[in-house]
Amino acid sequence: MTEQPLTFEAIAAALGSGWRTANATRMVSIAYAGIFTMIGAIIIGALIAAGRTPFVVSAAGAFMLIGPAILAGFFAVARKVGAGGTPSFAAVAGGFASASASIWVIALVCALLFMIFITDVAILYSYMVGVDPVFPRDMLPTPDNVMSFMFWGLVSGAVIAFMLFAISAFSVPLLCERRAELVEAVVTSVRIVFRNLIPALGWAILLSAATIGSILLLPLFPLVLPVMAYASHALYRAVLPAAD
Repeated sequence: MTEQPLTFEAIAAALGSGWRTANATRMVSIAYAGIFTMIGAIIIGALIAAGRTPFVVSAAGAFMLIGPAILAGFFAVARKVGAGGTPSFAAVAGGFASASASIWVIALVCALLFMIFITDVAILYSYMVGVDPVFPRDMLPTPDNVMSFMFWGLVSGAVIAFMLFAISAFSVPLLCERRAELVEAVVTSVRIVFRNLIPALGWAILLSAATIGSILLLPLFPLVLPVMAYASHALYRAVLPAAD
């Protein structure tokens, strides 16, 4: 398949495309993203109620490890709109049904990395913060040990997240469209990321910052997630254009 360079110009164009697609599919996109917003609200509420407020940032970062597993629905909506169709929840479900079965291997990798990260962060929390409850009122000013925990938790998550980004950034859409088998899709994705390392890092940082930031400001999440998901699809189409 033909590969085009991954550039900052392509990223900017993809963001514009993601914004337009999100606006054109507002009801379906917000409703689909709302499912994960509700789950996030429950998790964040439970952590705060249990006095584990510093863990909220790590929990938000952990979404980056499972995010690739939900993209098939967004990508199917983007294809539907691109073909001039009307998006619906049937398109979201059809995205998973029509994708290669190998997409579930990527989902299992996401789940494994998620469990590794959560276990590591939980151990880090027990050593650095301890068992005493920390509620939102205790975060201003933020204690030094809590700041250290959040910093090292994000560093640990960033390393794991970049590994998953390199594996999944282009393999997931390839598998969703059945343009490659699992090994070829993963190799292609890793090759593109490392061949265009600086723009790829920029895109990964922007994607992470927008997603984690919108989770921490949770009402923004159902608005931001579709834009970034559709931008990811547009960037994939720019770097790996479909054959005529």
